[in-house]
Amino acid sequence: MPVVLWTDALIFLLIAFALGFAAYAARHEHLRGPWRSVARSRVGAAALVVIAFYVAIGLLDSLHFHPRIEPVADSSRADGTETQAGARYSTQVLSVLDLWLTGLRERQEKTFSAPFATHLFAKEAVEQPDGSVVRAYPRLTHGGAHLKDPAARNGDVLLRGLLGLVKGLMAWTALAAGLIWLLARRRGEDLGDTARAIRQGRTDVPWRVVLLTLLLMLALSFIAAELASKYHILGTDKVGEDVFYQSLKSIRTGLVIGTLTTLVMLPAAIILGIMAGYFRGLTDDVIQYLYTTLSSIPGVLLIAAAILMLQVYMTNNAEQFESLVQRADLRLLFLCIILGVTSWTGLCRLLRGESLKLREADYVQAAASLGVGHSTIIARHILPNVLHIVMITVVLDFSGLVLAEAVLSYVNIGVDPTMNSWGNMINSARLELARDPIVWWSLAAAFGFMFTLVLAANLFADVVRDAFDPRLASIQ
Repeated sequence: MPVVLWTDALIFLLIAFALGFAAYAARHEHLRGPWRSVARSRVGAAALVVIAFYVAIGLLDSLHFHPRIEPVADSSRADGTETQAGARYSTQVLSVLDLWLTGLRERQEKTFSAPFATHLFAKEAVEQPDGSVVRAYPRLTHGGAHLKDPAARNGDVLLRGLLGLVKGLMAWTALAAGLIWLLARRRGEDLGDTARAIRQGRTDVPWRVVLLTLLLMLALSFIAAELASKYHILGTDKVGEDVFYQSLKSIRTGLVIGTLTTLVMLPAAIILGIMAGYFRGLTDDVIQYLYTTLSSIPGVLLIAAAILMLQVYMTNNAEQFESLVQRADLRLLFLCIILGVTSWTGLCRLLRGESLKLREADYVQAAASLGVGHSTIIARHILPNVLHIVMITVVLDFSGLVLAEAVLSYVNIGVDPTMNSWGNMINSARLELARDPIVWWSLAAAFGFMFTLVLAANLFADVVRDAFDPRLASIQ
């Protein structure tokens, strides 16, 4: 049975908004031109492929449902024949990603185990066949359990890695063939000519870079999937949960923080910034006082106070939440709102300054002298000419918001502790850094996944900034 959480609904709304903006940009050259420049960038194309993999995982994790419970036979009929009872659904909330990763989700060990390990990380009292008890490293219940001899692990890992690589190459070949066929049909060329043009890099869009990046991502994905079916490729945490599964589940949290906060921030920043710059006078003074006062409040303290008030409300009204997932989702939504409230002031300042300049432009003055209404002037002349600032700010702030979630969760004022996030992984792993030997894989996994997303987002943001900044366009 489908379940729509608050953040799920906002994610779908954001997708609809993005599709609507894409349709709007396609009809206006001043927006279509810069995006065409972004599409021709090699760095932007490679970064976009990486981001697409993250977004795909995040969307799969945003389709929630109540799993169906197997019906129980009902023999209450007079003739004694068995009938099936009506469909029943569990109160547990799962996502499509959970269903896809059922093996990783259900294969839980006793405690810590290192990546690709076949034994626990710490020694325990193990009873021998003869009845004696010795201190040893027990075998894992699931990791490497298919091996009769743990010493054969390295060879098995190599063979499974090669098998995953072959599967990745097959998937990439199919996708590449489909792309070449579509491009050849669109350009009216022979398949061989199109493939040769892509291989030599003679296409407007850097399809060669796209395909090479796609090859790398598919190869890594299939290798990881093949190995994760038999091993804990990133180890397990203190309670024995698979760290690779936690890292994949944390992707949605990072994307939600980076995108939904933008959805909260944009309306206030755009409306108030343009109003302050266009109307000036008392309106400008009031808006300046508002964002100056808000900027003077330490953001961390405001977030902490809001989260603590939410925790008190949820504790006093526990009956309103059917599951822990809905409780954690409300806290995530509230965190996005608080981050949006505290982060709109910077964009508002930029839009105010740009609107002050645009209102003095000749075409705006001419429209005002002809009696055109203020709302029409703002919609037709001011807003389209500040969209480049909005786009640059949005893409640049995304990576900062993803990092902010990690920092806030580290100090226990971020997302709910029951929700998977990179910040919670780092927070739970910090105490294990003092162990001897050190437990490093949870921290390394969170760092690796977060670093890849932030790096791709920053590279893509740089390309978007270069394409939309009119000063750089004039220099070129």
